[in-house]
Amino acid sequence: MQHSARVQAARGGWVAGAFALVLGIAGLAAAANSFVLFESGQVRPLALSPDGTRLFAVNTPDNRLEVFSVGASGLAKIASVEVGMEPVAVAARSNTEVWVVNHLSDSVSIVDLTGTPQVVRTLLVGDEPRDIVFGGPGGTRAFITTARRGQNVPVSVPPLLTTAGTPRALVWVFDATNLGNTLEGVPLTILQLFGDTPRALAVTPDGHTVYAGVFHSGNQTTAVSEGAVCDDSNLNDNLVPGPCNIFGVTMPGGMPLPERNVDGIGRPETGLIVKFDNPSGQWRDQLGRNWNNAVKFSLPDLDVFAIDATANPPAQIGLDSDQYAHVGTVLFNMVVNPANNKVYVSNTDAHNEVRFEGPGVVGGSTVRGHLHEARITVLDGTSVLPRHLNKQITYSVVPSPMGTADQSLATPVGLAVDHLGTTLYVAGFGSQKIGVYDTSKLEGDTFDPAVPTGVTYVPLSGGGPSGVVLDEAHSRLYVLTRFDNSVSVVNTGTLSEELSLKRSLYNLEPASVVNGRPFLYDAAFTSSNGEASCSSCHVFGDFDSLAWDLGNPDNSVLHNPNPIRVPGPNPNFHPMKGPMTTQSLRGMANNGPMHWRGDRTAGNDPGGNPLDEDGAFKKFNAAFSDLLGRSGPLTDTEMQAFTDFILQETYPPNPNRGLNNTLVGDQKLGHDLYFGRVTDTVFNCNGCHVLDPPNGHFGTDGFTSFEHETQMFKIPHLRNAYQKVGMFGMPQVAFLSGGDNGFKNAQVRGFGFLHDGSVDTLFRFHGATVFNTSIAERQ
Repeated sequence: MQHSARVQAARGGWVAGAFALVLGIAGLAAAANSFVLFESGQVRPLALSPDGTRLFAVNTPDNRLEVFSVGASGLAKIASVEVGMEPVAVAARSNTEVWVVNHLSDSVSIVDLTGTPQVVRTLLVGDEPRDIVFGGPGGTRAFITTARRGQNVPVSVPPLLTTAGTPRALVWVFDATNLGNTLEGVPLTILQLFGDTPRALAVTPDGHTVYAGVFHSGNQTTAVSEGAVCDDSNLNDNLVPGPCNIFGVTMPGGMPLPERNVDGIGRPETGLIVKFDNPSGQWRDQLGRNWNNAVKFSLPDLDVFAIDATANPPAQIGLDSDQYAHVGTVLFNMVVNPANNKVYVSNTDAHNEVRFEGPGVVGGSTVRGHLHEARITVLDGTSVLPRHLNKQITYSVVPSPMGTADQSLATPVGLAVDHLGTTLYVAGFGSQKIGVYDTSKLEGDTFDPAVPTGVTYVPLSGGGPSGVVLDEAHSRLYVLTRFDNSVSVVNTGTLSEELSLKRSLYNLEPASVVNGRPFLYDAAFTSSNGEASCSSCHVFGDFDSLAWDLGNPDNSVLHNPNPIRVPGPNPNFHPMKGPMTTQSLRGMANNGPMHWRGDRTAGNDPGGNPLDEDGAFKKFNAAFSDLLGRSGPLTDTEMQAFTDFILQETYPPNPNRGLNNTLVGDQKLGHDLYFGRVTDTVFNCNGCHVLDPPNGHFGTDGFTSFEHETQMFKIPHLRNAYQKVGMFGMPQVAFLSGGDNGFKNAQVRGFGFLHDGSVDTLFRFHGATVFNTSIAERQ
């Protein structure tokens, strides 16, 4: 029931906080027999049986678990078992019992290998589970990471989508020997950790401690809204505006320079990204100004949590303040060194506090080629020790010199360490290779990628290595390569791929998906330094939960040809646009111009149609050189292949809507208001955020609308609003009313709603002067 319901809802899912609209089945009518691309990120795609005689691999696009026998002559496929939707992780509890995490079925399939391999039990868990490990007494306890939302969370762990300071990272724990008598299974406990959606898990060799890592853990950055910046755009090219007063509170006032672009045209008034400086206890901009009065919450930035797996029930070890903070911005995977119990965390660290893309001539600042640094962070006792994997890169030189990318590893994901604890194998998802590191040099930060003995790289015949597992009995490393959906075999003695032993998995994906995927991830091809790719920010085709100020003062003003919902002035696009949250690459088909402002538009081509999303996406070609630091754009053929891939990406269904598609309580009230009376003096909600499933519109149809903003914006869809819950607290500003303006204490994320993520709640957003909704309706 759940499997089919989520497939039917795939194109129709839409969520806006507590609102849940029934749009599912109609949206799939045209695509009922075609492959639906969700682009789920694999977490633990490979596992060995305890006796080493079986290798298990998740076949994500085919929704199956593949079983191979392991021998001296290599791998031989012996079974293929259908599991849930989008399996992303697998773990073997015994030689005959395997657990598979199904990312979009919100479930775990338990596979019995005795006799005919088959699923013998399905456990229901929280939304979008990602990883699984076994720990505790005798390894009988299963730990599974999920988000705090969706239909399967019990009454004891309600979603609390409107409650400040709520831990949003869940770890479900099951006793594998006593799963309960209910159909969905009864968890031993559900741990609530003070972070956002969790991803990776790791367990110590003795099974006593389990570590859980937050996926988009953030980096203590947030956005100050334009109203709190109180920027008057005085166009003084030499002076930064002085302090100002907002409702009796003093703010530093104004944006850092420059005030004009290369053509001397003044910029619009915008918000500002600030970063917390731990030593001083201040939220600071690039000028070092203190914005504490503008940020009404704190970000502890807790990244990795330690869990006592032997406790009854399992529990977090120590207080929140005892957990590991500042490990990285996006955490991918973890492994424990069996020799010293140090934890290695693969991650990237974002530099979104740096303004602008492009050459940086006018602005004197650019993040080009230096978006997210690839790292392994070592957790040693209480110490957090980040290790930059690509130390050979000179970021001030763009494009990078020839050979730089050969020494780089991009998007480190899967990890494996040998039993002696001396060698760490790292899968670089954005590189067609495995990095092999001496753990003592990694821990001491003495390795040098630029010298032959610094790091060994093993090139692979397939790209997108997502997971690795060691078979030390046969001196092999098995690698799942996502781009060609295969299992590669690396000889750990010669550190070379054994091509004759490679095994391909059945793949339902059309050629347009297979051929276009590398352009999203392959940093060696799409950048010059081999570290940056589109997926650095659009993680697995989605977003990174951050805002970036990627204006370019070295560019000129761009004509705005996009259609507007209410006829009137439609200002052109200034190249200095202020902070914008990273948008997902999902669900862009049928929605015309792209970016928050719609400034990627085919309407600027001769005879171009501004509602042509194919032409709009091709406008991103400039980002390969202006943002990623590539020597030039992709060819027309390459960009078309990238476009054909991206426009197939689809949002997963609404996790909060009932599987029977009925609306209850607040959902029904929200639906009736959405399609009911006028709410913004001109239209009802649907008048702008158009819901028209037969034509592929799920909250937007590509038109622009008037706003209380200083710039014109494309009407945004609302499908991922539920993913933005977790920031509470902002000061009172002129165009927003309602809400509590007091200090809200610790929160799990630094960016909320609106284009720059500066608005903390939908309640406050609907209190804007443009709306005429009552407090009851906003709630």
